[in-house]
Amino acid sequence: MKRILLRSGKSPYDVFPIEEALHQDVIATNSGNLIFSDAAHKILETPSTEVVSNGIRTDVSTAGRINEEYDVFVVPLANAFRPSFEPQLKRLTRLINRLRIPVVVLGIGAQAGLSYNPARLKPMEASVREFVSAVLDRSASIGVRGEFTEKYLKDLGFKDVEVIGCPSLFMHGKELAVQKRALELTPDSRIAVNGSHSAVQKQGLDKVIDRARARYPHLTFIGQNLSDARQLHWRDLSHPNAAVTASPTHPDHPMYREDRVRVYVDPVTWIDDLRGYDFSFGSRIHGNIAALLAGTPATVLCGDSRTLELCRYFDIPHRRIDKLPEDLDPAQLYEEADFSGLTGGHPERFERFTAFLTRNGLENTFTHGDGGAAFETRMKELAFPAGIRPWNDADLASLTSRFGWMQSRIAELSLDNDRLKRELERNPRSATAASATSVYRRARRVVGRPIRRALQTGRQ
Repeated sequence: MKRILLRSGKSPYDVFPIEEALHQDVIATNSGNLIFSDAAHKILETPSTEVVSNGIRTDVSTAGRINEEYDVFVVPLANAFRPSFEPQLKRLTRLINRLRIPVVVLGIGAQAGLSYNPARLKPMEASVREFVSAVLDRSASIGVRGEFTEKYLKDLGFKDVEVIGCPSLFMHGKELAVQKRALELTPDSRIAVNGSHSAVQKQGLDKVIDRARARYPHLTFIGQNLSDARQLHWRDLSHPNAAVTASPTHPDHPMYREDRVRVYVDPVTWIDDLRGYDFSFGSRIHGNIAALLAGTPATVLCGDSRTLELCRYFDIPHRRIDKLPEDLDPAQLYEEADFSGLTGGHPERFERFTAFLTRNGLENTFTHGDGGAAFETRMKELAFPAGIRPWNDADLASLTSRFGWMQSRIAELSLDNDRLKRELERNPRSATAASATSVYRRARRVVGRPIRRALQTGRQ
């Protein structure tokens, strides 16, 4: 049995209550991460392989254990070549350099503007070189998202670079059926819209949403950030993104008050819900891929190279967000969207993806297994939480679930505090024990924030 260690926030089979999912940040700040990690897990799970999630945080000290317990380390990544991710990229490189097992990277991307100018990546060039070199020392090639990243790495001197897209769109293997269910959108149509805080605040998506909200009463905004989820569930406005009041995830936004906002912490419920929609659009690539996996038509409003190159590779209907007309109507996007290239070219792209896996010594469930049937059966047996809704109510059940979780957290912290106090009594000079009280006080402040939010909401 080959054991695969997969870099992912959580296993697809892990079920977390909403409060715990947000506390542990199992989505790694963005629920789109779970779309491609869940797909990778399903694809790589065969009768002769076991796939284990290692969590999203990189612990270099675990290299020895990984070498002993696993046969290969698979790393699905998105826009990892960007300045804000450089510290994590360096830690990942240090870990890989200590590994003696193969390391396979799925769908990594470089992030720049729509002009594909890599100038902003120049300061982190050394980090990129070190990472790619470490990977290629342990694999046949590195899989990238699209044309821009391919050229970027080849210009740095790397030859073993393959464009494979993102594993997310291969969740169903060769099958990808996307069809328009209606000739046109009407006020009765169910439409999902998504967008980053940057797209809402700086690229005009807020105005598009406001106009669409007036025309389509069943419009729903689907957020993806951890801060979005905490705003919905806790009314937590402590994150800097909370300043973006134009985002529908903000409690002051009309769509929040109208219960027309959702955030999902599990791809399975996200995709299932999108099956009931007529159309999806917005700047979030994986928000729209979730719709496509559900068979729902979608159009991506591209705001950077990472979304543009992926749309071009998969032939996903898209527009540049910086060239949208002021009076854009989702009906226009729906009417012009052509999915023949996406679905017609999918089998060839799937073969290219699985050939990449084969060259790197990996089997896939569609060629070497049951096509994911056991995976799907197991997923259906699990009870995942529904999408997070805006907290507009103060009913007893709503308050009970939140206060119950917070009480359990306080109980855990109290036990930790007692343990640290006993350690302090046994060894007064222990640095760890000496910090017991301060640690406990900081932890209580962390738990206290959602408690204050709950009390404020309960008084409304």
